[in-house]
Amino acid sequence: MRALMVQGTSSWAGKSLLTTALCRHFARQGVRVAPFKAQNMSNNARVVDGGEIGVAQYLQARAARVVPDVRMNPVLIKPEADTRSQVVVDGIVDQRLGATGWRERAPLLWPAISRALASLQAEYELIVLEGAGSPAEINLSDADAANLGAARAADAAVLMVSDIDRGGAFAHLFGTWALMAPADRARVEGFVLNKFRGDPALLSPAPEMLAERTGVPTVGVVPWLRHELPDEDGVAVAAEPERDDGRPVVGIVHYPAASNLDEFKMLEQIARVRWIRRPGDLVGAELVVLPGSKHVTVDLAWLRETGLDVAIIARARSGLRVLGICGGLQMLGEELRDAGGGEADADGLGLLPLRTTFGAEKLTVRTEARFAELADPWAPLSGVALQGYEIRQGHTEATAAVDDVLAGGHGWARGAVLGISVHGALEEPEVLRRLLGARPARTLDDALDDLTDAVTAGLDLAAIETMVGLR
Repeated sequence: MRALMVQGTSSWAGKSLLTTALCRHFARQGVRVAPFKAQNMSNNARVVDGGEIGVAQYLQARAARVVPDVRMNPVLIKPEADTRSQVVVDGIVDQRLGATGWRERAPLLWPAISRALASLQAEYELIVLEGAGSPAEINLSDADAANLGAARAADAAVLMVSDIDRGGAFAHLFGTWALMAPADRARVEGFVLNKFRGDPALLSPAPEMLAERTGVPTVGVVPWLRHELPDEDGVAVAAEPERDDGRPVVGIVHYPAASNLDEFKMLEQIARVRWIRRPGDLVGAELVVLPGSKHVTVDLAWLRETGLDVAIIARARSGLRVLGICGGLQMLGEELRDAGGGEADADGLGLLPLRTTFGAEKLTVRTEARFAELADPWAPLSGVALQGYEIRQGHTEATAAVDDVLAGGHGWARGAVLGISVHGALEEPEVLRRLLGARPARTLDDALDDLTDAVTAGLDLAAIETMVGLR
């Protein structure tokens, strides 16, 4: 059985969602299938067996009904600034590679990529690979492991997807195909048009003309979809509904290096999610969340530049709830001290008597915890269990008397302020019910099934299954 790769004409073309839907489709057919992305770039990550991977591959593994592991995303690039990134290899941060230039880095990453891919191919019947960006970035083609290198190593048939909502989709498909080397171009066995609105009959004769020029048929027209899966890198955050529909407003502070924003997707079922960028955005929010951060002291400085620090402190002192998660917890403390972790010394917001010390070692671990007895306004959380994950470099400890609300130094509370180190609490239905009065009606599996049904309805599944030897 051949491997199948989804490449795109650009970022945000729909590679991740198409890969996710295909993983669930093949799993439904009884095929033992696994996802693979050689190199991902995202500050949204999940902790799995062996370390951390991009959230897209975590969701794709869930779609494939297999246990996610680090082989499915052997290289994860986590941006820290415009010209600096953290490099995660086989689930673990590699400080040496993080300091290596892009072109020098590429050959050093290939052994981990090829080893992970070979291991998955030996274990699974089918691998569905996802590309990155575009395979026609000809300035980088000599170092393109994510698209060209992975497709060659897997001997994969390629589906090329383009975002027709942007306009120019046929030119994007033809231009991408034309810029590829002949051997790589020969792998492209189908084009897919994504995010289509309107009558598909209006597309003709463009698909036929494209096939005449390339020899590649269009095997799918996927409609523009509203889906319930989190975005891969947290950039395309949804806007708060304009109409007051009676649901509580939850404000999430969207600082520049905010990370792990995918964990708030389930909130959209029961709350009006508002992304906080200025003090006025706090008005009317029943709960305000300081999320994780890839660069805590930089985001803390941004809070001060915008005046949000003063507004958040005033809110907490007036008795309105403020929740900090991981980096957000660290900001709520009094002191942040660097001991080789790449941050800077800074004063926190001073809402909890905590000190965080940043070291070089990064913690990535799955965590189970249970809330102790809490005072108001957090009392409804008393005794609630949660399963989540920690992914951080800072070590936080109390410097004065404060309520220890999650055993093992995982959470503290004082008055209206609660800080926890564990991601995923706001994906727990019971936590959401206790905090906001309602449980989400739909599960992640429901969202994966609905996405698959909607995507595959627009695909020529017979043609795609033929590509991988199922027909």
